[in-house]
Amino acid sequence: MKHRGRHRRRRRSAALRAVLAGTALALTAAATLISASQAQVTEDSGALKPLTSPADTARFRLQEHMVPARELDRLAAGMGRPVGVDAVLAGADRTLRTADDCSADDRASLPLSPAAARAYCWDPADTAGGWRPASVTVSDDDGARGAHRVVLAGWTHGTGTGRPGERGLARVAFVDAHDPAHLAYRSVLLVVPVAGGRDYRGLVSDVSGMVRYRDKLLVTTTAGAADALYVYDLRRIQRTTVDAPAIGRVPGGWSADGHRFVLPAVGSYRFTAGHCAPAGPPCPGALALDRGTAPGSLVAAERTEPGSDRAARLWRYALTAGPARPGPLATDARGRADAVEAYRTRASGIRGVLSYRMAGADRPSWYVGRLPDAQDGHGGLWRQDTGRGRAAHCGADASDHCWARGAGSLSYSPETGEVWSLSDSMLFTVPLPALDRAVD
Repeated sequence: MKHRGRHRRRRRSAALRAVLAGTALALTAAATLISASQAQVTEDSGALKPLTSPADTARFRLQEHMVPARELDRLAAGMGRPVGVDAVLAGADRTLRTADDCSADDRASLPLSPAAARAYCWDPADTAGGWRPASVTVSDDDGARGAHRVVLAGWTHGTGTGRPGERGLARVAFVDAHDPAHLAYRSVLLVVPVAGGRDYRGLVSDVSGMVRYRDKLLVTTTAGAADALYVYDLRRIQRTTVDAPAIGRVPGGWSADGHRFVLPAVGSYRFTAGHCAPAGPPCPGALALDRGTAPGSLVAAERTEPGSDRAARLWRYALTAGPARPGPLATDARGRADAVEAYRTRASGIRGVLSYRMAGADRPSWYVGRLPDAQDGHGGLWRQDTGRGRAAHCGADASDHCWARGAGSLSYSPETGEVWSLSDSMLFTVPLPALDRAVD
């Protein structure tokens, strides 16, 4: 059995090398389609400023609220035995096309520096409507689940398109990334139990950040006055039984706007200081898992508008060390989670964040992917710490508009050494060393 496992890993590695070689030319050709003559950007995000005063740190405090187990069990009793990730992947009904099969406009959304190593475009059936991807995560065990390597992408339906009933809904694409040349996926609707577990409603929220930690999924939410994060348990995926536009219990069974599966929330975290505001708690925009701490930790970036003169905040929560607790954040006896560190940055429009300590470094660096000040065009990629800030540059005029168009979240996979991210139309990877060299 061990020999067969080694052979499978060798075949996967060979397949990955082939895909990287095959897509390199396509991605290089795509970069030549994009003008490098963008205006010189003089903004300097600078070094991070630590936030240490009690008045500042108190704004990050979260209160844990878990859905009672009896309500989740009641929902499962009505819908049937919950299923896991493998059941969703077994029913994958969409495929991701590799870069050379994507349109020139799709490829033009990829970063100029650092260049993507692998890139995929979504099934047109998903991108033709109002659904748009914004967040991505690989699991803390590198996405390995049995025979599958799993990547999760969070999608939100735009509020100005589509049927009124599906506007603002959120879902997750479960991507089977076991074979890098053939990625397949299926979408699962995010829902919230109501009526004591006798029904559910769709989560209406912008899922701009998402992190998988063990069997839990944390997503950002704008669903409530003080809500910051929703918690989902990947062991509690439920099958629907009725294919209809309605969401929840319907005559004859359970429906979810045409989705075959739903994922009910098992809890949430809310700011104790109230609704997010410039002078209050930050609105979480991007999330990432930092595996360089023991145990892992959750890092977050404040959502601000591109070009805003308001300094954004970056912060970190500790994650629980054991599987016994229902919530993934480390909390005190009263269920409160405090940030273990926090900073201000002059960067605005942050849509991706990553914290990582490179070998030999005495402190972790924070990488942020930013939207451009203008509505269209490529964003920026910065690396910051308490000493300095550096941007990736490209083109003859050394512009810092080098990152993906419609920059999405960042997620690091230690097994492959890649950072997964999103443009407004593609899913792609960048080797972490290339990401680091680009901002040297």
